[in-house]
Parts: sequence; C-alpha cells; structure tokens
Amino acid sequence: MGLVFDAQCLLCNGWVHFLLKHDRQGIFRFASMQGEHGRTLLREAGLPTEGLQTLLLVDGDRSWKHTAAILRVLHALGWPWRLAWAAWLVPAPLRDALYRWVARHRYDLFGRSDVCLMPASNQAHRFLD
Repeated sequence: MGLVFDAQCLLCNGWVHFLLKHDRQGIFRFASMQGEHGRTLLREAGLPTEGLQTLLLVDGDRSWKHTAAILRVLHALGWPWRLAWAAWLVPAPLRDALYRWVARHRYDLFGRSDVCLMPASNQAHRFLD
C-alpha cells in the first residue's frame, strides 16, 4: 500500500516515523506529495497536486483520504492499533471536519520543515520518491 504525505509537514513526518516503527511487516510505502511519484498517485486519485490537505492511502485501484485513510492504516498495523477501528462509529462528516481543520492549520500547530524527510538507509527502500 502506498501513502502520499506532505514531506514539509512535521505532523505528517511524525506519522511516517510512527509507521516506520510500527509497520513491522513493511506493508506501507511512502511518497511525498512534493515528489513525482506522489504527484502521480494524487492525479490518479483525482486530487490536486498543490495545496493538498489530506493523507492519501492507495491500494491497487482503490484510494482513501482523510480519516478513512488513517483508520485503514491503523487497522492494517494489527493489534493494538486495530482498536482505532471503533472510530468508524463516529459519522465521517464529523471525523473529517476535525481532520480538515487540523490539516488546514498543521503548519501553525506542528511546524513546517524546508528540508524533506530523509529516511535511514535501512528504510530507504520503503520510499517511492
């Protein structure tokens, strides 16, 4: 599965680091929205390549964004992260409204980096860009 993320966003970078630590099966591959592979995945999902305010999860021909992407990722990680599946009980419009608010303010709340995330050499194969 591929994850497109904002490599300049410190919250997004933290999410990638979390996944690198907890995805012991190596399920996920990462592409920054600033890279060519990430932009291609965004276009294929019908999303803008500039000013994106969502995480995109791609699995074959299917893709998910906002909280659906996060919940599917956590489910794929297995126990205990699979407990987050209970969040599906909250209606998507409410979950996604909070998600979009955080996404709009992510640089103010968590910071921004002018330097893209550089993976450790033993993790580099998991990055598509």
